[in-house]
Amino acid sequence: MEAQTKKDNPKSSRLRSLGDSLSGGRWITQNLNFFLFLSAMAVLYIANGHMADKAIRNINKTQQEIKDLQYEYKTVKSEVMYKSEEAQVEKAAEPLGLKITKDVPQRLQVEK
Repeated sequence: MEAQTKKDNPKSSRLRSLGDSLSGGRWITQNLNFFLFLSAMAVLYIANGHMADKAIRNINKTQQEIKDLQYEYKTVKSEVMYKSEEAQVEKAAEPLGLKITKDVPQRLQVEK
């Protein structure tokens, strides 16, 4: 009687039908669309990772360029500030024959 209940057991019949369909390859062909979908999702996932890496590299490159330009700006600004001091302007004007006069400027008045 126990042998008869094992044959009638629905679990054993499902397992047997699952084993038959897996061994015959029908299960794979029936779920081919799902496998193709999973494959496409895997490709998209990998491509997304590569694109994210590329974007991060571009961001880091741009940040480094910004830092370099900031350093250059500060250097040029300090040079301009130094060269615009009165003593430096006098030194630069001497070879041209320009000198600062010690005389007080005179004010001109228009007669009416």
